[in-house]
Amino acid sequence: MLNALTRPMLVKKISFSAALFLGIILLAWSSDEPSLWQIQQIIAHKRFVDLTHEFAPGIPHWPGFPDETRKTIYWYEKRPDVMGTGFFSELYTHVGQWGTHVDPPAHFIKGLRTVDQIDPKEMVLPLVVIDVHDEAAKNPDYTLSLERVEKWEKEHGPIPGGAFVAMRTDWSKRWPDTAKMENKDINGIAHYPGWSLPALKYLYEQRQITASGHETTDTDPGIAASKNDYSLETYVLGKNHYQIELLTNLDQVPEAGALVVASFPKPKNGSGFPARVFAIVP
Repeated sequence: MLNALTRPMLVKKISFSAALFLGIILLAWSSDEPSLWQIQQIIAHKRFVDLTHEFAPGIPHWPGFPDETRKTIYWYEKRPDVMGTGFFSELYTHVGQWGTHVDPPAHFIKGLRTVDQIDPKEMVLPLVVIDVHDEAAKNPDYTLSLERVEKWEKEHGPIPGGAFVAMRTDWSKRWPDTAKMENKDINGIAHYPGWSLPALKYLYEQRQITASGHETTDTDPGIAASKNDYSLETYVLGKNHYQIELLTNLDQVPEAGALVVASFPKPKNGSGFPARVFAIVP
């Protein structure tokens, strides 16, 4: 029989046990993963931002490449200049590095991965946007420094492993004017922003990011590219990672918290291809 002293102690033990049991049940319930369909419903109500330029003949591109050509080969009605009728179909001729595009490792490094060998898991990633558009406006030869990356981390926390890191320069606002994109001086030297090797080494080797991207035609700044110095692009691709060039609309994406989907076709042994890249914004 319980006396007056032991009864309250037992009640407390029972209450504590019940609370602990309830806590475990709630924890187990709350840790259940939502289904993929539930995740899709959550994502569907977020804002989507297209980070991709439309491509067509005449767009800005690396000067060593030929322009795109297109020809309509089927048309809805009969025409003398097409192969057949009943539907609309075109023949496209362009290099792999056309418009907003993916550069796989094999683009620069023989024997490394081609476009078709990039894992789909590398295409849906946390998106980090390092905003240096003010710096680029003041200095078109600006390069993203390690100090600037560290400043981003002080403001937003460590860059997550596996992230896609994009450098926002607002250079895409010059699109589709090739002269403004190249920004050449009277000596034919281009002036546009780029990355720095210390920043890239930190991102890929320390933070273990998956990929990076930018709004210009090159990883390397314009001054270097004008001298055929592509050492920074060689570094990224040489690490067996891919990059996306000629991004746009990074000004519509927060610096932290968004997701990026970087998708592209799957040409066998492909050296590159136009990409469709978009952000999902919280």
